[in-house]
Amino acid sequence: MWQVAEHLNAKKLANRAPVWEGSWVVAIAQLQQHETWAWQESDIAATVPPTWDAAGEVAVWGEIWLSNAAPLWQKLEGKGQPFSRQIGKDNSSADLGLQLVAELWRRWGNECLPWLEGMFALVVWERATGRLWLVRDRSGTRTLYYLADGGKLRVAGRSHALAPWRSGEVDAIALRDYLCCAFVPGERTLWRDVRELRPATALCWSADLVEEMPHSYWQLREGIVGETESLEWHGQRLRSLLDQVMQEYLPWGEPIGVYLSGGLDSSAITALAAKWHDRPIHTYSIHFGADCPNELEFSEMVARHCQTTHHVLEIPPAILWNRLAETLACLDDPIGDPLTVPNLLLGYLARESASVILNGEGGDPCFGGPKNQPMLLNQLYRPSAEDTEAADPVTAYLASFQKCVADLPRLLKPEVWAQVKDVPSVFAPDLQSDMTYLNRLMALNIKFKGADHILTKVSNLTHAAGVVGRSPLFDQRVVKMSMEIPPAYKLSGAVEKAVLKQAVLDLLPDAIINRPKSGMMVPVQRWFREAWQRKAKGILLSRRAAIAPYLNQSLLRDWLNYRGDVWGRYGVKLWLVLSLELWLREHRK
Repeated sequence: MWQVAEHLNAKKLANRAPVWEGSWVVAIAQLQQHETWAWQESDIAATVPPTWDAAGEVAVWGEIWLSNAAPLWQKLEGKGQPFSRQIGKDNSSADLGLQLVAELWRRWGNECLPWLEGMFALVVWERATGRLWLVRDRSGTRTLYYLADGGKLRVAGRSHALAPWRSGEVDAIALRDYLCCAFVPGERTLWRDVRELRPATALCWSADLVEEMPHSYWQLREGIVGETESLEWHGQRLRSLLDQVMQEYLPWGEPIGVYLSGGLDSSAITALAAKWHDRPIHTYSIHFGADCPNELEFSEMVARHCQTTHHVLEIPPAILWNRLAETLACLDDPIGDPLTVPNLLLGYLARESASVILNGEGGDPCFGGPKNQPMLLNQLYRPSAEDTEAADPVTAYLASFQKCVADLPRLLKPEVWAQVKDVPSVFAPDLQSDMTYLNRLMALNIKFKGADHILTKVSNLTHAAGVVGRSPLFDQRVVKMSMEIPPAYKLSGAVEKAVLKQAVLDLLPDAIINRPKSGMMVPVQRWFREAWQRKAKGILLSRRAAIAPYLNQSLLRDWLNYRGDVWGRYGVKLWLVLSLELWLREHRK
């Protein structure tokens, strides 16, 4: 029965702290005598022992959850191996998942990768050949970082685990891209010598550490089906898939949590969970005080409709400020999104009632959310060819983030700007693809904002909170189907995500289906003025600031004093820069 279990102020979470789990590291070649490893064989070593196949030929490290583990175990049984004891309803054991990959790899090698459906980041070592493989899932729900230098290779699931071996030098191009997007896109990280494996990629090193070309075992491609079919037809097709995915993502026999904003995406996930789960459902919402706009009216409407136990967390400005450094310490790369702190605090709250937390992330990039509209308008009202800067699709795409792209020549110090100004953007190839224009934008958002911002944030912060985060709308099958739906059924005029609305039409109140998206806005513009200005000046304008070698602090002073803030954007920019500064401080400790 529906109830509001609690209205809680985030001050009550003061004693909560991140769950610091040491990330595993795998190293190969030229190991140092002073280094201590939990497992070592010849020139390969690791901080945790690997999981082996039954024959002892393939070793696997990493993190994995597979939604299709049972049929894969059955596939192995067809090869004469008695694995029936492994097949469980929930398929949630990471150890069994690693063993499953080891057995599949021994028989089929990297040809088994397209069969894996779920979330994973893996390192696979072939004892006979000495080859080491790095593998990441198709959507990028889990992360994998590596550092290759001077005849050594070190790989970890979290970038901070590589801190003892990295140089500490900042990658100027990654810095530029962060200031444009509020996250670091592509294989670069903020550290010059650390790289991130891209989604749907397998990267192999031979025994003598010769790096082979990355192998993409899956490509995000446009393949529109049913062009003449109705919206109802596509909605039913999507609904059938969402029903299947949701049943696989629910933890068998235990309560489930859902982050519920009251928007379409999280409301759809809540309703699907309520339809298929036979255990208690807890939902969690946030607001920033009675004097700030919020969406509690809608989140409580959905909670009541779906009969969940609803929890509401108030986050005042002092808490948001005080928990920022702690939050950034949990992130592999800086993310200048003001919702990072609320995400971590919600995780702390959620772990009291559920171990698996679902979210609605993925609805916008997959089904045509409103953030695509500025680019669609730019395409419709394209400037003349003579206005080359305005006509440049990369410039227009970066401007759609509404961060610091226009400020870069003044914000970056001259020597830094000179290094990066002519380096092509990682987005350029995808912006020039042959997909229809909307699907081109969606593919960009899935590949980069999805993998490098949204899913990395979910993975890092749910791990830190001690819960498991799952994003059903970013499931690889949902992503694939999103590229099969005609663009007119995703974003048509002012109607956003029409096909997703159709898919869950019978599950949600009309007020949720038909409301325009407003998004969860953190009032950073106001709070920098009213509560944080003096403290921010002390941090960002210090001569010893970590950002001082790279950024023009006189411009930051203008922002902090709100000089010339015509569009009311300085608060967002200041949060972006403050997050960068505190992230650097935390990760250089």
